[in-house]
Amino acid sequence: MMNKVISVNWKERSMQGIFPGISACELWQGKTGSKAAIVEIKPGGKWQGFDIHETSSEEIFVVEGIFNDGEKDYPAGTFIHNPIGSKHIPQSSTGCLLFVFYPV
Repeated sequence: MMNKVISVNWKERSMQGIFPGISACELWQGKTGSKAAIVEIKPGGKWQGFDIHETSSEEIFVVEGIFNDGEKDYPAGTFIHNPIGSKHIPQSSTGCLLFVFYPV
């Protein structure tokens, strides 16, 4: 028996607000807790406090715009690996669109 292929068009799903100027759309969640999402940060949007990765690493691909982790700017096309135990403050002065994956 073959595994079922799952496809989702994020543009057909609703975004859920996380913080002012930051919203996300979950694309997929696996049986072990791994998940994938699209995150949009509007110009000036900033995570409130630290985004701490206690139980899983976080993989980010910057699709559009410029993402800032509280220390450095990452332009479109950049891949970022945040290991377990890391923390950052997601934000963007210009706005950005991210693909985020939590492998667990």
